[in-house]
Amino acid sequence: MVLKLIVAAIAAVLALVVLVRLIEPRFAFFPTTGESETPAASGIPFQSTTLTTADGERLRAWVFPQPAPKAVVLYFHGNGGNLSIWLPILAGIHRQGYEVYAIDYRGYGESTGGPTERGLYRDVDAAVEWVSRAAGRRAPLVYWGRSLGSTMAAYAATRRAPDGLILESGFGDARSLLRASPPLAFLGLFSTYRFPTAAFARQIHRPVLVMHGDRDSVIPFAAGRELFDAIAEPKEFVTIRDGDHNDLTPPDPIGYWRAVKEFVDRLRTAVARLPR
Repeated sequence: MVLKLIVAAIAAVLALVVLVRLIEPRFAFFPTTGESETPAASGIPFQSTTLTTADGERLRAWVFPQPAPKAVVLYFHGNGGNLSIWLPILAGIHRQGYEVYAIDYRGYGESTGGPTERGLYRDVDAAVEWVSRAAGRRAPLVYWGRSLGSTMAAYAATRRAPDGLILESGFGDARSLLRASPPLAFLGLFSTYRFPTAAFARQIHRPVLVMHGDRDSVIPFAAGRELFDAIAEPKEFVTIRDGDHNDLTPPDPIGYWRAVKEFVDRLRTAVARLPR
């Protein structure tokens, strides 16, 4: 009888493991396929290209060039939508004088494949290699990630160090988001997904700007503070006043862009002091 109960318990756990690993991509990723709008619709010069990952997926990528950029930004968007949906944010960064490079992860927009945590890291590898070839060293290089993209930006920094790192609306790791819900925390024990943003960021020794909205309804403000507390100096935390998670434009644009500009200006000063 006891043996039967043990066997049944083991079978139940195995079934739960299989179930969680089948459904976890649906909880982590919300891609929108296609390309409904491009920067051309906003009158912004851009170039569209395709990157090939190490495992053969083809990723749509955009470049917003600047003749004399204040910084070169490699941007990683969140887990929903595609480049078209994130266009207002990319255009906003470009309007501040930054040259912007951005990709759609596998399964998003016009990119092939389907998203997984490991797959997205391969996409980031391709993006980092692309920017290292294309951008040169005309200005400070910044990796900027938002939401799930903050994990991708932190991972990118472990592959090839930038001059600075911006983590917006991020979190320390996936399990830190599940702690508030005991059922989800339990299911998380069987998930393969980790998204260890803080662990990645601790591996680099570059300035980090952490930004988080104080009205974020998806990733709590406290999660952004926990991420900030978990990473090493040099670092700075900026509260986005009245900022929610899915804002396409900052509610306090003056304060928001001033924080970014001051961060980039410090990077520009540091880069200018480097020996040529």
